[in-house]
Amino acid sequence: MGLYERYLTYRIRRHEGVPPEHVALVITERDLLENGGYETLTDCFEWAFEYASRVTVYVSVLDAEAVPTLRRNLETIDAPREVAVRGPDDRTPADAPIQIGIGLGGKHEFTSAVKTLAEGVEADEIDPREIDDDRVEDHLVFPSEPDLVVKTGAERLSDFMIWQSVYSELYFTDVNWRDFRKRDFLRAVREYCNRSRRFGQ
Repeated sequence: MGLYERYLTYRIRRHEGVPPEHVALVITERDLLENGGYETLTDCFEWAFEYASRVTVYVSVLDAEAVPTLRRNLETIDAPREVAVRGPDDRTPADAPIQIGIGLGGKHEFTSAVKTLAEGVEADEIDPREIDDDRVEDHLVFPSEPDLVVKTGAERLSDFMIWQSVYSELYFTDVNWRDFRKRDFLRAVREYCNRSRRFGQ
């Protein structure tokens, strides 16, 4: 670990703020396919689990034909914890320390949850009067809420986890994924510790 990384780690440990328990990363299909993309991801898992207990990754996809290959590669990635990978056609919740969504945007995820609830109502399995926030969250593919969402490469939002991340802290970095290093991740954690979370208040 370099001197600057040791300094950042020291600042985080000495900080009164609590590091994030759940970190979400927003990257692209292109990020992974570039040289070193998967290696950066496995490294990032190691960095994140020094602080967090859960990591969720969203891989945005332009070419739908790339999804099977990406899924295969991500399901066999060398990760420090159990991995759950979900694609656009998956509707079952993911429950693992590492959760990866490939091309599964928040709008699609939310629509699938509504469809599942509607099917339950139609089959007389769910009383529509009992549908509330908790019921909707139970049917999301990624039900847990991230504390920190890190977006590399550009300062623009993604539609991933639009329901779950409404109170998350967002961190944008101009550093592209291929150049993303531990110091960049530590900066995100330090920034998170410096913020005062309001949870919509």
